[in-house]
Amino acid sequence: MNANQQTRRRRVPALAPDDRRAALIAATLPLLRTHGAAVTTRQIAEAAGVAEGTIFGVFPDKASLLAAALNSAFEPGPVLRALSAIDPQAPLRERLRDAAAIVVRRVEGSVPLMMLARTMPCANDESPMAALIGGRRRLTQAVAELIEPDRALLRRSPDTTARLLFALVVSAVRGDLLTEEPFTPDEIVAVLLDGLLHHSAGQSQPGEA
Repeated sequence: MNANQQTRRRRVPALAPDDRRAALIAATLPLLRTHGAAVTTRQIAEAAGVAEGTIFGVFPDKASLLAAALNSAFEPGPVLRALSAIDPQAPLRERLRDAAAIVVRRVEGSVPLMMLARTMPCANDESPMAALIGGRRRLTQAVAELIEPDRALLRRSPDTTARLLFALVVSAVRGDLLTEEPFTPDEIVAVLLDGLLHHSAGQSQPGEA
């Protein structure tokens, strides 16, 4: 047996059920982004370093594993923690720039999985679309809370402003804005704020001293 065969056949040590579940989900996500629903359980098993039958000792079928992987991808916890680390005392434009950069990374990772979530039949308690919508709602609320101290500067509510930020980010990441150059977080915030700020707010425009 050569070294490559040994590497292919090497298995990870036995794991507790929750750890095995997490390992299978972690191995599945990159494959979903590449292959979509066409990914096979054999590919997943090889990526996770387990026998293919191990998958069915943790998940009843492939669909349940894919749903669990999508739900994991749409879990907002890590992004909520990143948003909570933004300095609440920083100027509004700076806070929103940092928030936009975080949301861009989130959407870049989620866009390849969104269509799959929309088309995958699942039980209601496993629905990736429900996880996607619920996660988006919590993230929008977190961004709105970042905006709240400067509510008086804006023509729209913090909630609406946060929703518009997400809409701009999703459009920019998916290429809906039909531009050859990607929008930076600074540019996304400039489009958002310079259209919503009261003219009397007195904040400098982008590029001004």
